[in-house]
Amino acid sequence: MALNNKSHPEEFILLGFADHPWLELPLFIILLITYPMAMMGNIAIILVSKLDPKLHSPMYFFLTNLSFLDMCYTTSIVPQMLVNLGSSKKTISYIGCVIQLYFFHLMGGTECLLLALMSLDRYVAICRPLHYTIIMNHRICILLISIMWLSGMTFAVSEVTVTLQLPLCGINKLDHVLCEIPVLIKIACGEKSANELALSVACIFIVAVPLCSILTSYACIGQSILKIKSSEGRKKAFGTCSSHLIVVFLFFGPGISMYLQPPSSISMDQPKFMALFYGVVTPTLNPFIYTLRNKDVKGALGNLMRRIFSSK
Repeated sequence: MALNNKSHPEEFILLGFADHPWLELPLFIILLITYPMAMMGNIAIILVSKLDPKLHSPMYFFLTNLSFLDMCYTTSIVPQMLVNLGSSKKTISYIGCVIQLYFFHLMGGTECLLLALMSLDRYVAICRPLHYTIIMNHRICILLISIMWLSGMTFAVSEVTVTLQLPLCGINKLDHVLCEIPVLIKIACGEKSANELALSVACIFIVAVPLCSILTSYACIGQSILKIKSSEGRKKAFGTCSSHLIVVFLFFGPGISMYLQPPSSISMDQPKFMALFYGVVTPTLNPFIYTLRNKDVKGALGNLMRRIFSSK
């Protein structure tokens, strides 16, 4: 293995599913189908949210940001995975690995915070309906989104930069399908307890705190929904919130299992399946979850399709 004068490898070998070669072709086909689906679904949500005046509200402003995040998130890993699954050379350059680390963790950390913002929006809409337009005005929404992106960037830059300082002692094989912080910490040599502690502390703020705020918001929302006298009102409120809750559990479940435990205790195949789940499955399912369970989005999407076909 060639090393440069900074003692990091020129490239990493991503072992992926080398122990289960029979999985590679099915995974390649699945990714080849789901990646375009994820991109088209999220682009559709962005388009209808921008083009339909009925969807010009904070809820759909945040949903547009989620769709954009999901597109970037899945794009940061799927093209590289397709290249590796479709060829015998399963490598990624050191620079490519660094770029993937920054983008993957920027998008992941930012999405944790965005899901918390979306639960806050639902809390204000259902528990403080008379003050909703005042509290969640456009200026506040822009401010919240800006803080969210800045916080996600701070998390990614700080954690990835610290992780890249770890000595690898000539190791260039990653038993994973992509470059991810816990896996790099796990293969590093020398003292790494400080890195594990730093990652755990950062993830408490970027994963655990947003999740707790989401659960608290929905506990209050649940109480308010039970007080709604109209069955139609209860049904509409529940339908809107249930879509978001499904997305929360799909995203946070695998993320917690990866980032809120010491990297040294992570099992061999766990990172691969978890990364596939929150980096591929969730971004693909999100547009369908919000479309199928939301009448406004379904109606706007139907209007957009009619407008496209009628123009032809």
